[in-house]
Amino acid sequence: MKATKKKTTLVEIDPRFEKVASDYANDSHVKRGRMFSSENVLSVNGKIFAMLNRGKFVLKLPEQRVDQLVSQRLGVNWGPGPSRLMKEWIAIESTKPSWVELAREAYEFVKGQT
Repeated sequence: MKATKKKTTLVEIDPRFEKVASDYANDSHVKRGRMFSSENVLSVNGKIFAMLNRGKFVLKLPEQRVDQLVSQRLGVNWGPGPSRLMKEWIAIESTKPSWVELAREAYEFVKGQT
């Protein structure tokens, strides 16, 4: 019998994201999971509202709020591929504005859609 090599996955650990995730540790509606090659995905009632993807904090917010943050140069439009940007998703690298506060906005927005 031939031995098979286990595929290992690198898990991104970012203290800024861990702070966001800990904010929802006691919320039974929020689950932490995996998607889009990230181990750090937060969802409410089965819908993603925040995740860490390639070092960027990615959130689902109303289109108008995304446009506002992009125009203020606080983030960029995000999509699962370079040619597939999504109008309600933003990627943020900076810690300004607060990731925790933005996650709360995203949580409320997504929770209201379910």
